[in-house]
Amino acid sequence: MRFQKCRNLSDFRPLAKARLPAPLFHYIDGGADDEVTLHQNTAAFDQVGLIPSGLTAVCVPDTTVEVLGQKISWPVFLSPTGMSRLFHHDGERAAARAARDAQTIYTLSTLSTVSIEEIGALTQAPKCFQIYIHKDRGLTREFIARCRNAGFTSVCLTIDTAVAGNRERDLRTSMVMPPKLTLLSFLSFLTHWDWSLNFLAREKFQLANVVTSTSAGSAKNLISVIDYINSQIDPSINWDDAAKLIKAWDGPFAIKGILSVEDAKRARDIGATAVMISNHGGRQLDGACAPFEMLGQIVDAVGEDMEVILDGGIRRGTHVLKALAMGACACMIGRGYLYALAAGGQPGISRALSLLRKEIERDMILMGAEKLSDLNRSKLLIR
Repeated sequence: MRFQKCRNLSDFRPLAKARLPAPLFHYIDGGADDEVTLHQNTAAFDQVGLIPSGLTAVCVPDTTVEVLGQKISWPVFLSPTGMSRLFHHDGERAAARAARDAQTIYTLSTLSTVSIEEIGALTQAPKCFQIYIHKDRGLTREFIARCRNAGFTSVCLTIDTAVAGNRERDLRTSMVMPPKLTLLSFLSFLTHWDWSLNFLAREKFQLANVVTSTSAGSAKNLISVIDYINSQIDPSINWDDAAKLIKAWDGPFAIKGILSVEDAKRARDIGATAVMISNHGGRQLDGACAPFEMLGQIVDAVGEDMEVILDGGIRRGTHVLKALAMGACACMIGRGYLYALAAGGQPGISRALSLLRKEIERDMILMGAEKLSDLNRSKLLIR
C-alpha cells in the first residue's frame, strides 16, 4: 500500500492522480477560472509567522475542542464533499468510519452517494449534514426530518452556490455523473482498469439523498456537475430562508460559505450557532478572498457570539495552529482527505488524519502550547 509511505497530506495527491481516471482527478483537484483562489487558499497561511514560547515543558498537549455541540479530540473535522463513491468504491462510508476512528466529526453532503439513513446507522459518532436548498423546497424540509431521525448532531447550509462556478477542467474532461465513456475519456478509463472494474462491478452510482425526488445524476440520466447545480439548486434563497431552516432544525447550525463580516453578522442575527468561512475550495468565485485572509476580521466581529470555523487551504498542522491563534475554534479539510480516499479508501483517510494530527501535536509542543487556548494572536507575526 503506497499510501503508507506518505508523510503529509500533499503526498496523497500524486497517488490519487495515478489511481483515478483524468475526469475524476481533475474534479477533485481543480478550481474555477484561472484557479487563483484555489492556490491562494493555502498560500495565505505563508503571510503569517508563528512565534513560539520556550522552556514551557509541554509534553502531551491537550487538543480537545468543543464545536457544533460536540466535544472532539482534535480541532479538525471533515468537510462535506459530494459524490465520494466516484473516488473510491467505499466513498462516504470510508470517510465516516475514518472520522469516527479519529474521534472527530464527519460532514455528509446533500450530493452524497450514500444516504442519510445509512450513515446514521453506520456510526454513532458526531455527524453534520450539509444542505443545498433545492428548487423543490419540500426536499429541504425532508432533509431536516431525516437527519433528526438518523441521529445527526448538526446541520450546515451552503450559501455560495447560487450558480455553479466556471470549472473549466470539468468542461475540458467532460466530467459527468455518473462517469461515461467518451472518445476523450476512453483511454484514461482503460488505463485505470482497477478503478473502472470497481466502479462497474459494485453498486450503481446514485445521489442517494435525492434519488427519489429527481432523476438528475442517476444511472439513467447523465448530467454534468455544473448542470446539476444550475438546474436543481435554488438560486433565490435568502436570509429569511436560512432563518426558517435554523428554526426547523433547532440545534447546532452553521452557515457555510461566509467570506464577509457583514454576512457573518447576518448569520449571527438570524440565530446560526456557527459560521464556516469558506470559498468552496476555490471552485466558485475565482478571485475571492482566501478564508484565512478574512478570519481575523470575522472573529473580531462575531467571535464572542458564535463559533467561527475555517474551511479552506489546510495542508499542514501549522496551518491549523495559525487559524486557531487567529481565533478560529476549529478547521475543516476537504481535498486533504479526498486525495487520501482515492489513494487508499478508509485506511488512506485514516493515515492522512493521523499524519495531520501528529503534526498538530508536535507543533503545539514546539510552540510551547499546552492547550489550544494557549494559541492567540500574540503568537502570530503578520508579515
